[in-house]
Amino acid sequence: MICDQPTNEPDIDLDREDLRDRHGNRVTREYVQVAPSDVRPGRPSLSGGRTHSPQVTFRVPDQLHRQAVDAAEREGKTVSALAREALEQYLRRG
Repeated sequence: MICDQPTNEPDIDLDREDLRDRHGNRVTREYVQVAPSDVRPGRPSLSGGRTHSPQVTFRVPDQLHRQAVDAAEREGKTVSALAREALEQYLRRG
């Protein structure tokens, strides 16, 4: 069983059940005690540490979006990563 979000299911016997988090780690009593200190909402910061990473949102034509999705899949990355790289390259050219 993989647990990505809280459920309303009854308590689970962690000694008998093999419960895994989204990374495949076994959830044990020790895991449950330590986990809340490691939980932060959202994705890891791109700015470093616990600093908020600003977001840039823009619209593109459907064809450009399809091309970006295809390119990202070919390169094994997200469209966001592809867009960040393109913006960095554009700004470096000055």
